[in-house]
Amino acid sequence: MKNKLSDLNNHLFAQLERLAQEDLTADQVEHEAKRAEAIVSVADQITRNAELQLKAAKLFADHGQQILPMLPQIGGRSE
Repeated sequence: MKNKLSDLNNHLFAQLERLAQEDLTADQVEHEAKRAEAIVSVADQITRNAELQLKAAKLFADHGQQILPMLPQIGGRSE
């Protein structure tokens, strides 16, 4: 996997910097605001997915192998 949550953090801060540029026209601000909304929407999905993976890992840590049949396939595990 080439993208990491730290990359997402970098993208979010880069967008924040673009929005903070004081020399933007009203049209450019509107464009960047729409772009930011799209980025935030995707970022929300990514963080929800990461949260779900973390919950699955916690279940495995708490309950061991017997929980595996109840978890979705992750990390290339085959049934």
